[in-house]
Amino acid sequence: MDCINKAEKNGQKLTVVYGDCTLGVRGSTGGKSFHYIFSYQTGGPESINIDGREWLYRTPKPTFWRALTDNDRGSGFHLKSGVWMSADLFMGCVGIEFFADGKRMPLPIAPENNKFGSEVDADDISIAFTYETITSPRTNAVVVYKVNSCGKIHVAAAYKGKEGLPELPVFGMRFIMPTKAAGFRYEGLSGETYPDRKAGGRKGIYEVEGLPVTPYLVPQDCGMHMDTRWVEIYRDRVLDNSRKETQKFGLKFAAADENFAFSCLPYTAQELENATHQEELPPARRTVLCIYGAVRGVGGIDSWGADVEEPCHVSAEQDIRFAFDIIG
Repeated sequence: MDCINKAEKNGQKLTVVYGDCTLGVRGSTGGKSFHYIFSYQTGGPESINIDGREWLYRTPKPTFWRALTDNDRGSGFHLKSGVWMSADLFMGCVGIEFFADGKRMPLPIAPENNKFGSEVDADDISIAFTYETITSPRTNAVVVYKVNSCGKIHVAAAYKGKEGLPELPVFGMRFIMPTKAAGFRYEGLSGETYPDRKAGGRKGIYEVEGLPVTPYLVPQDCGMHMDTRWVEIYRDRVLDNSRKETQKFGLKFAAADENFAFSCLPYTAQELENATHQEELPPARRTVLCIYGAVRGVGGIDSWGADVEEPCHVSAEQDIRFAFDIIG
């Protein structure tokens, strides 16, 4: 019997808390408690707390940029598509929609939220955030979070293609976690793979210790894993110094339909981009997990300089959609 059937049998529901600036969701399943907070001000979830352990350091947002590779620099890709680095850093949340048990509701902020008490139940809730890019022309990305009574978060991300925009490096979601992960385990292709570098990868389940960064002379994008069915991140530390962890704890990200790509590093793309030598990278303190629905290839056909082959480009003029589940 799956989680949903068990929840229905036991009458298990979510408790929804309607705040002035946030939406809270809490419940328990399988002996674990969960508490999620979605912020109207930051435009997304600001807390994913499972059994008292926080998994978010920053609100997740769509990501449009991966750090340049040597071939990107050699082919001048950054000169054509550099606007996506700015779009990755700065975006506005221009719309929020809320659904409870499949029914669309007015955004529950004051005075609308005064209609609700402190203990409101629901089988599931969905909240959709629409982001506008600062590109010219502008376009949108929509991310929908659906939480069921078992605490599973279904994430559906959609990019709206717009004519006239330069090619994308990637489209995905970026999650920054409070502490550096002890490692991760995933089902997909072995080693580092890209759309045009998959032939040597073998399908299987693999475990990686720590958050390795390839020691290139000039820091650049690395650690990409294509055709992934799921990835589980393991941590053994929290920011709460009063809580002593005695064992690793994990959070799983699983493909909802088509497989995804991911990277799990201690740095953001911008931190890698800003360093011209390894010693210029900051101390590794966080975990930066990016789940991708589209990734540009790395090229390297004539050493470093030729453009990526056409099938491995990511057009910004076409729609991109992908989905995954977050499971505690």
